[in-house]
Amino acid sequence: MNLATNYLGLPLRNPIVASSSPLSHNLDSIRRLEDAGAAAVVMYSLFEEQIAFESYSVDYFLTSGANTSAEALDYFPEMQHYNVGPDEYLDLIRRAKEAVDIPIIGSLNGISNGGWTSYAKLIQQAEADALELNVYYIPANPDIPGEEIENLYLAVLAEVKKTVSIPVAMKLNPFFSSTAHMAKRLVEEGANGLVFFNRFYQPDFELDTLEVVPRLALSDSDELRLPLRWVAILYGRLMTDFAITSGIHNSEDVIKGLMAGAKVTMMASELLQHGIKRIREVLGDVENWLIEHEYESVSQMIGSMSQQHCAQPAAFERANYMKMLASYQPIN
Repeated sequence: MNLATNYLGLPLRNPIVASSSPLSHNLDSIRRLEDAGAAAVVMYSLFEEQIAFESYSVDYFLTSGANTSAEALDYFPEMQHYNVGPDEYLDLIRRAKEAVDIPIIGSLNGISNGGWTSYAKLIQQAEADALELNVYYIPANPDIPGEEIENLYLAVLAEVKKTVSIPVAMKLNPFFSSTAHMAKRLVEEGANGLVFFNRFYQPDFELDTLEVVPRLALSDSDELRLPLRWVAILYGRLMTDFAITSGIHNSEDVIKGLMAGAKVTMMASELLQHGIKRIREVLGDVENWLIEHEYESVSQMIGSMSQQHCAQPAAFERANYMKMLASYQPIN
């Protein structure tokens, strides 16, 4: 059974990639990800604020978001003793490249088009195989129009593409007014891949202390539906590689993601909850499914259930919407 795929021009032994998370904070964990079967590892993000200030903290979670993502150390106290400054980050990439045979993908997280993007070149010089850009911005100012937000993403991508020759993937959020058009603009600007979707973590109110606090909720398989929909819509329309990074927890999630049109499916929450060993278990289940359904390879099913194979995709989407609403039966 051929589980191989190709993402960002990188030949991968299978379609499961360890997505950006605290699991890549040390070399031992990266080695264990490879041993468990991960085809590649996306490094935890190097934040714009870390580059600019070496260390920082966020006091208000309602209007800022850079330290309230799944990768933020505040949610994982056991990880805080690691030095995660820019120099240490680059050194870890170098050591990881020497220690493992799978591709290592760097990750930059920022919100502005500034000097931090020069670290893309340093990540390339550290021999990362590719780079994932995670523009994490919450537009809380009501005076900023949507087009300005979109142009910020495009400017960051353009600046990075000027400085590196390695493939660059853009991690999207699901809140653009026209997701399809924004995806098209990013591909036209040079994105080699699109990753669906960034998870925006919402603040909560602590009623005892009357404080605004972060709350981490790891993903579940239900979150797969949104990226599944958009990858299925865009597959075949945009000439780029797609990755799904929300809601991948079991073999069914992986298979659905591939059939929608993703080249790879990325795992983090499942591994944080149930251990790195889950990669091997899920891969085994994927292989068994392929054999049972008489597939010879992973590539054979990529995009097989995308809207490209539907004669009237808009009508298809509306019909399923109406069918879903009609199927719900309230409790008497």
